[in-house]
Amino acid sequence: MDIEKIAQELEKKFNEPLPEFYNRRIIFWNDSEREFENQLPNLKLSNAKLAIVNANNVFQIKKLLCADDTASNYLVYNPLTFERDDDDWLLNVKLYSENFSADLISIWIEEMLLPSTESIRQQVKGFRKFFAAKDRREGFTRLNKNISTPEQVNLAIMAVLCGNSDISENHIIQSVLSAGLDMSTNSIYQKFIQYDMNEIFWAMVENRMGYAEDEQTLESLALHLMMTAAARTIYTTHLDKLNKFILISHQANCYDFISEWLHSEKRSELYKITIYVENKLQLRKFFSELIGKNQINIEDFFDTECFTCINECIIIEIVDEILNEIIDVVSIKKIVDKRRTMPYYELVSCYYEALWQFVNMQAFYIGHADGFHMVESHKIWKNYTADYYKMDTYYRQYHVQFQQSLQNPNLLLDDMFKHLTDKVEGLYRWFIDELGDNWSNACADDLANYGRILEVPQQKDFYLKVKNNDSRVFVIISDALRYEVAVSLADELRLETRSKVNLTSCAAIFPTITKFGMAALLPHQKLELKKNGNQLNILADGQSTESNNRDKVLKSANRLSVALKYDELINLKRAERATLVKGMEVIYIYHDKIDAVGHISESQVFTACEEAINDIKNIVRIITNDFGGTKIYITSDHGFIYTYSTLQEYDKIDKKNFTDYVVEYNRRYVITDKAIEPDYLIPVKLLSGDTGYEAFATRGNIRIKLKGAGLNFVHGGISLQEVVVPIIEYHHLRSSSKEYQRNRALIDTKPVQIKLLTSSRKLSNFDFSLKFYQTEAIGSNRKAATYILYFSDSDGKQVSDLSKIIANKTEEDLSKRIFQCKFHLRAQKYDRHKNYYLVIADETGTQILQREEFEIALSMDY
Repeated sequence: MDIEKIAQELEKKFNEPLPEFYNRRIIFWNDSEREFENQLPNLKLSNAKLAIVNANNVFQIKKLLCADDTASNYLVYNPLTFERDDDDWLLNVKLYSENFSADLISIWIEEMLLPSTESIRQQVKGFRKFFAAKDRREGFTRLNKNISTPEQVNLAIMAVLCGNSDISENHIIQSVLSAGLDMSTNSIYQKFIQYDMNEIFWAMVENRMGYAEDEQTLESLALHLMMTAAARTIYTTHLDKLNKFILISHQANCYDFISEWLHSEKRSELYKITIYVENKLQLRKFFSELIGKNQINIEDFFDTECFTCINECIIIEIVDEILNEIIDVVSIKKIVDKRRTMPYYELVSCYYEALWQFVNMQAFYIGHADGFHMVESHKIWKNYTADYYKMDTYYRQYHVQFQQSLQNPNLLLDDMFKHLTDKVEGLYRWFIDELGDNWSNACADDLANYGRILEVPQQKDFYLKVKNNDSRVFVIISDALRYEVAVSLADELRLETRSKVNLTSCAAIFPTITKFGMAALLPHQKLELKKNGNQLNILADGQSTESNNRDKVLKSANRLSVALKYDELINLKRAERATLVKGMEVIYIYHDKIDAVGHISESQVFTACEEAINDIKNIVRIITNDFGGTKIYITSDHGFIYTYSTLQEYDKIDKKNFTDYVVEYNRRYVITDKAIEPDYLIPVKLLSGDTGYEAFATRGNIRIKLKGAGLNFVHGGISLQEVVVPIIEYHHLRSSSKEYQRNRALIDTKPVQIKLLTSSRKLSNFDFSLKFYQTEAIGSNRKAATYILYFSDSDGKQVSDLSKIIANKTEEDLSKRIFQCKFHLRAQKYDRHKNYYLVIADETGTQILQREEFEIALSMDY
């Protein structure tokens, strides 16, 4: 408040109606700090005179007011204070006069919207140094939500120094710790010292968190908070050696503090403190020793989320048990499921997800331990496309996670996971060897006599599907997109787009290499071979089927056809792309990610599969959004076999017995110009059988020795992984179409929901568990969802910690879609006569989806 504003306030007061029996107004302006003494010459009043009191004129002022001028209004500026009323010559005048406060403390109190009570005045006065700066007063004012006590003033001062947006004690402590545990370099703590708030800060910490040390440091405070919080979810008997850092009486407050921070946007700041505590107390070693001595089970860590090293301890124990042939599939899945919902999961997610795929492989092995002994090849084919392919998927997804772990390895887990990978390789080798040998025996006669698998659709007939459509058709051909990858792609397309998606299969022509498979997918009456130098070319009705001639072959069947390449198409502008397909009825789009990567960097082939899925989804979006297409086929020229582990000599054969007759060969096939009878190869009738060449495939997983790289990623043979070619029929449904409107409930993808299973709606303990169930299984139009759960009061204020459910269960059996969540009520009083609510919100926590009313009736108040 400046002198002009003071003048305005005084003018207003002097112009007010006089009290009864008064004929003038005298106002005393008491300014014991003499804060405005120098500004008095600038004070102009229109309806009052100014009298300035000093130590030498008190009697003169009294005479002026009581005798010399008894009619005029007077403003008496009084900077004097007296210890005894008897010493104050103006006391009698003051008693019938009015007071005006314009001292800085009063001005600041008014400016910051504080109540002008004596306790508030003293508090503001005591921290005059802090309030002297206008920007700090403005920050304080922004935080003022009905501040009325000195304690709240203290909190607001600390919050301003922290730069916080509220005066929460928890947030103040968070901010101080986030600024660094070294108090000498902690900028916020140094401000506390500068403005005399450090002792108040420690008093607050002691009262709220129970931390009281002779020598108070932020380092020891961090140890106290983290360990006391952990003691709420780990039996204290397990923490005996760390008891000096734990105060059970304040366990709930410390847990609430850490839990709130863990689930906030500032979790990364807590992570640094967590690492400090883990290293300082050597917690990784401590917990590992407890597990190693069987003093604690990893299940005892289920609900502890504040330490990152617990994840490492759990993973190490699980892998160690696996390596010692102790494999509990159900238990491992339960552990991974639980830890997925925890903070810091992302730091080790690749290891947990790899374990998940390992136990899937182990469960598959247990379920098929008797092998794959069938004699009818078409039945093996049917079982592969319905069930067996899953082992390929588990293996692929394991190695996607394993490759991620290699890119940013956790040094504690890295070596163990390489040993686990050896286990994975053993399981997968069992699978491809058992299935491969059985398949080779079952299909040998069909391949020798007919060059194809009887009772199975053939790749060479694919164009008939395209030809028989009465509308524009798009065909996406992704090189080496094997069947199991296409299953994942189809699932994602169903969930992410408004469509009907149908996945079938056909048998690739032999050998399962690009030039043969691509030729088979083109229109033709007959495929034939023509030798050109040292290689064989494949012709469609006499035309070359090389990539530069495929557009011509398509146009020979339908002039309104075009062949495009994904890599070129994706770089064009929308209008340029549209021009390429305008007026066309058949559009082939060639995509090459898996095969291209597999032949250059074998270990990255499974990562390339993930990229291929995303590429193809992108093509589908372009077709439906930019081109207005509704009918799309997605297929491939062939599949592939890939094994990560180094192949042994018994996995290879030499071509020395037929070297003189070889026309073309690779790791998985041989084409000769003369009949040979090697007992380790399976004869395959090539194309129509009148090519003049003989063809042979290796059995099972065998490779033919060949100079150079490319031993682990191969194709060209007859394994199911190579020969089963996917055909996805994708039908995009426009929102205006009758089919969509008629079947909307079956087509629209919705997240699965969860419901409370526990029947009781009364809580009698601070710590408790509730059961929930996923209402539907994940399916063609039901996708996984993540939910945040907590308890709130009737005003929406959160009164418990957060729990998370990842609803991703695929089982039809309801009993396998049940989740159990533990909750911890915050340390506060609860009114049993008021309503509280279980809140189920979306993953972000911003959209409340369900509220269930509860009564909280604790046996004793907090």
